[in-house]
Amino acid sequence: MSGQPIINAMTIDVEDYFQVSALAPYIPRAQWDSRECRIEANVERILLMLDEHQTVATFFTLGWIAERYPQLVRRIVAAGHELASHGYGHQRVSELDEAEFSADIGSAKRLLEDLSGQEVKGYRAPSFSIGEGNLWAFDCLERAGYRYSSSIYPIRHDHYGMPDAPRFAHQVRAGLLELPVTTARFFDRNWPASGGGYFRLLPYPLSRWLLQQVNEGDRQAAIFYFHPWEIDAGQPRVPGISAKTRFRHYLNLKHTESRLRRLLADFRWGRMDEVFLDAPAQTKAVN
Repeated sequence: MSGQPIINAMTIDVEDYFQVSALAPYIPRAQWDSRECRIEANVERILLMLDEHQTVATFFTLGWIAERYPQLVRRIVAAGHELASHGYGHQRVSELDEAEFSADIGSAKRLLEDLSGQEVKGYRAPSFSIGEGNLWAFDCLERAGYRYSSSIYPIRHDHYGMPDAPRFAHQVRAGLLELPVTTARFFDRNWPASGGGYFRLLPYPLSRWLLQQVNEGDRQAAIFYFHPWEIDAGQPRVPGISAKTRFRHYLNLKHTESRLRRLLADFRWGRMDEVFLDAPAQTKAVN
């Protein structure tokens, strides 16, 4: 890339394989405590990988995980990474009313701050589940003391998405920024360019090219995300799931870590708070 490379934001959604929204019909929440939890080993692998590439990142962490693995939270912070909130129990915002959502994000923030001794500034909704039907969630986040959200994916998708939302950082409430997951704009449509299943599906050179378009064409920092279970090809297989869910969840798990290592080498990366909170944001608001 020409000129000074843009620093992008690397983010990890800290949840285990059995907490994925797409698997919710097959794994009742009451079974979570009886499932093999693989989060510690996978996060340790991620911390080592980031350290090898001298990269800091933001870990959007479930309160449910933090409560059971407090030492993992402290390891993340001790390594210089940002600790942020993924809510407590990985319930989509669209499944909660205003009071339930406020309780969820408030308890997660207090727990993470008590364990880390640091302010938790950021929040990401499970499954990017803030959209046109629940923009009241931003009022709850502002009241809870969050400074930014990364909860909108401006694409069309069968489970989430708000395709008409602004593509880049913008203020949604006084003192609260929304930092949408990154998309590339082609043919009058937003295309996913920021991780998750698309990163496992697309050839790596195409994923790299999409991020380059955002850095070079839009001159904007990108936000990339992945989950610890996405580097865990040995995770237990869930029986009886649909072919579509099986394809989405298990596709190319064995290749994810090597692709991430290439990504870490090909771009500059930082924490969400350091990349965005001190940068000027667009003024367009979502009401």
